[in-house]
Amino acid sequence: MENLPDRPHPHAHLRASDIDRDQVVDVLREALMSGRLTQEEHAERLEQTLAAKTLGELEPITRDLIVPPQGAPAVPSVQSAASSSPVPIEEPADPSRSQDTMVAIFGGGERTGRWRVKRRTNAFAVFGGHDIDMTDAVFEGREVTVYAFAVFGGIDITVPDAVTVRSEGIGIFGGFGARGGSDPDPNAPTVVVRGLALFGGVGGQTSSKRHGKKRNRHHGLGH
Repeated sequence: MENLPDRPHPHAHLRASDIDRDQVVDVLREALMSGRLTQEEHAERLEQTLAAKTLGELEPITRDLIVPPQGAPAVPSVQSAASSSPVPIEEPADPSRSQDTMVAIFGGGERTGRWRVKRRTNAFAVFGGHDIDMTDAVFEGREVTVYAFAVFGGIDITVPDAVTVRSEGIGIFGGFGARGGSDPDPNAPTVVVRGLALFGGVGGQTSSKRHGKKRNRHHGLGH
């Protein structure tokens, strides 16, 4: 690939995510199909994309292929993409440490108010329950996963209306199901709920259903 003039990237020091690499891969694919890149050039840049560890390493790969809006970086980062999200997203300094564990045995636990939703949350409820309310929370990723295990207990998850929810758990002599709003925002985070409900239940609802639509609109999270 030819050498391109250096131009500083405002977030060059940040670690690149899978979403960032996927965006670059999409640009390269379109450039190949339109004839702006040869097969050899596409293969070379694709290899560089997969090996890139920071946004600064990704930016030069597509610098001569796309024209960003004035004042915007050539490669959209997680932070810049999140700026238009109705739900606050703040990438952690060390994504590998973005994990939380909640345990309730013959008791209860809760997360409410202003708190940080880690990329992975492990919630265990045995003869007990958890209340996980993300209405006013800050998300540490574009996609976060809740591993919910309820045995003779229950786990209740509340998400902002704009958030997309994927329920991938199993219910055995119990119920497992979490739902988001009917019109999620594509810029908002995705909450993936996985796990098991055994003689118990894992369920979810939107903030507007739990707190009322008036309160949700006040926080800018509802539709």
